[in-house]
Amino acid sequence: MRRTSFRLARLAALLGAATGVVCAGEYVVLDTGFRIHADSHEVLGDTVRVHTSTGVIELSASSVYSYEAEEYQTPPPVSVPAPVAAVERQRPAKSSDPRQLVREAAEHAGLPPSLVHSLAAVESGFRPDAVSPKGAIGVMQLMPQTARAMDVDPHDTAQNIEAGARLLRELLIKYNGDVVKALSAYNAGSGAVDRHKGMPPYPETQEYVYKVVKTYLKNGGK
Repeated sequence: MRRTSFRLARLAALLGAATGVVCAGEYVVLDTGFRIHADSHEVLGDTVRVHTSTGVIELSASSVYSYEAEEYQTPPPVSVPAPVAAVERQRPAKSSDPRQLVREAAEHAGLPPSLVHSLAAVESGFRPDAVSPKGAIGVMQLMPQTARAMDVDPHDTAQNIEAGARLLRELLIKYNGDVVKALSAYNAGSGAVDRHKGMPPYPETQEYVYKVVKTYLKNGGK
């Protein structure tokens, strides 16, 4: 087990995703019993290089007792009912609170509010002014080209949230309610999910899906 390589750890993560379990990281267990939460590790001769969210730690290989994958169960498929009438969906928002707007958008799209809340929390922390390094905008982090395709103003908080919920709904329908595939496509695009027949092997996407699903399940998946 001490000879587990970074490549094998990555392969295990992909196999986990394909079999219904997502590996978000691992624990490096030392011979003292202390456990270090890590994104991955590399074995370099007598040295183990541990990659964590805050940096890299180098350990003596002889001090490592084992490696344990961090896993969680994939959520069950989401049933997507018909949305409410378009006229109702287009009514002026009753609130300017992003959290309330997310709930309303989820209800309009026929989605579990906690799922859309979890996505918004991970995407932007509910910040209407959030802009990612790649140019994604607002609470639901819409890319400009996506906003244009959906005919919405991504800088308008209500439109941004409504469009994000609609996009998530469309992805859930496309992937037959598979939450992991839908979230992967929201983050990396449907093309990447289709090419890899599931969650693509991108660390950013895997961490993103893990965070959203973990929050969703923590909230009871409702």
